[in-house]
Amino acid sequence: MKADKQDVLKRLNYIEGHLGGIRKMIEEDKYCVDILHQTHAVRKAIEKLEALLVESHLHSCVPENIANGNVDAVIDELVQLYNIAGNR
Repeated sequence: MKADKQDVLKRLNYIEGHLGGIRKMIEEDKYCVDILHQTHAVRKAIEKLEALLVESHLHSCVPENIANGNVDAVIDELVQLYNIAGNR
């Protein structure tokens, strides 16, 4: 992975912490709206993580694979990423 590994791990720790907090809130029968605020925070954190990974891929793997003559494979991957992003 070309993305800054420490940044990715930091974001994953944040997400894991929030998920643990959500589990605890549910176990403790906390107010639903408060839980939904936390699930929203997790969703946004995952989106930021995905954006970081995609940006890294576009700046490193894509040019490298194009230079190595794998243009068709790169295009297929980019179409997959586009379709994933479109289904949000």
